[in-house]
Amino acid sequence: MMVTNREYRPTGGRDSEIYGGYVDQEVEEHTPGETESAPNKRWTKNGESVKQAQRKSFVNPKAKRKESALAIICAWIVEHQIGLATNLLLLLALTHLCFPRARRQTRKFFDLSYYDTITGQYGIGWDDMLLVLCWIVVFTGLRAFTMDHILVPVGQWGGVLKQKERVRFAEQGWILMYYGAFWSMGMHIMYNSKYWLNFHELWTKWPIREIDGLTKWYYLVQFAFWIQQILVVNIEERRKDYHQMFTHHVVTCVLIFSSYGYHHTRVGNMILCIFDAVDLILPTAKILKYLRFKVAPDVAFVVFMVTWFVSRHILFLMVIHSIYRDTRDNIPHGCYTGRAGEVVGPYSVPDKFDHLIQPFLNPEGTICWTNFTRWSFLSLLLFLQGMTLVWFGMIMRVAYKFIKGEEAHDSRSDDEDEEETEDDEANMEKEAEADAVDETRDFFEAPPLEEEVGVEAINLKDRTSPARRFRKGGGSSSGVTLPGHSDRKELLGRIGCDKGS
Repeated sequence: MMVTNREYRPTGGRDSEIYGGYVDQEVEEHTPGETESAPNKRWTKNGESVKQAQRKSFVNPKAKRKESALAIICAWIVEHQIGLATNLLLLLALTHLCFPRARRQTRKFFDLSYYDTITGQYGIGWDDMLLVLCWIVVFTGLRAFTMDHILVPVGQWGGVLKQKERVRFAEQGWILMYYGAFWSMGMHIMYNSKYWLNFHELWTKWPIREIDGLTKWYYLVQFAFWIQQILVVNIEERRKDYHQMFTHHVVTCVLIFSSYGYHHTRVGNMILCIFDAVDLILPTAKILKYLRFKVAPDVAFVVFMVTWFVSRHILFLMVIHSIYRDTRDNIPHGCYTGRAGEVVGPYSVPDKFDHLIQPFLNPEGTICWTNFTRWSFLSLLLFLQGMTLVWFGMIMRVAYKFIKGEEAHDSRSDDEDEEETEDDEANMEKEAEADAVDETRDFFEAPPLEEEVGVEAINLKDRTSPARRFRKGGGSSSGVTLPGHSDRKELLGRIGCDKGS
């Protein structure tokens, strides 16, 4: 016999009639005489029990979005950055202490390689990449620890209320700490060099096969930082400017690596100092904004805008012009070979292009300076200049709003704020929906009330239309009342679907 059964479901089927979250579905009830194997079960048209249909219809919204294996790995790495970094460093340190035979190799992770006892300088080679690898791990753990256990509490103490704002505050605080240290170190190296305010000295006596220890450590650790930045933008939550930042970081790493192999650390030091100056002021402005200062962020933004223009569109272009002009006068085209103090050249450039990678294969072997090499460096630097021009256009739009009397904001931060608001609202809706579904699942999975009902016991006089039944709110269309659930409003309140008046 067919009767109408009313069940609550999170979603309605295509052929179901939905009233306020409830589904009216035709159910065939079998009396004991009709189905002896299962006398107390109710059955749907397709032969499934109502209980089975209810469980099939339950869909957890959290399971709708399937994450890829790579996303799961990245999320796990982000969650355990401190532990991973600490364990790797401890393993390396214990190996170095407990296995004397391995110290010849493990020391390369901690100390500078290729020391020349005669000159007191350092050469370059592939063993330097082990130090870079070690510092990538150090930066990963140090950044996570500093942000989670120092800067986030400082932001909370300073009045940064939202969790995501505290994370942004911690990110900018870490950037400020890093560039404060390494911009100062880079300026110290440049100030005490011959090429301080002298572009001509950037190219004299090239190739310089050896450099002092501080310059080498500074250059390699900077390289490690930028590689770690590539990892950060890929394993953490992606921002709207992900592609621009990723491209910028890759080009920066290529320039640092190639300039190190081609013994152009002097111009590399100058360019890093020029760019790092801006990265000191921008996080300062953002931190002041997160701390709810009124005037200070605007003042910092003006200083940032002026510094950006002077450093990246005047000084940086002067360096590019020096590469274009001064290298032709100070570096004779051709190839050179030999160790420090015994460099021979220039001689003719080989016809094959394998000389381009020789500086990376054999640091004391052949190294050539040609028009192709010069324009390769110039192309990458001009590409960076193009990216900074695009960003400067965004800065000018913000400056225009500032002149009109509006509050100065970094456009990237504005995008982040919008994303945060949307994400917060979406998360609240998802959490409410998940709670409702969980309550509904518990309701359906409760032990059922089973009662044998004969055909003659069914009272059709008490049945009402679906619309009337919805207005009055009965828990069952068959006249069976569940204890404790006679009040529809109370039931909706329990499962999180009752709307406040």
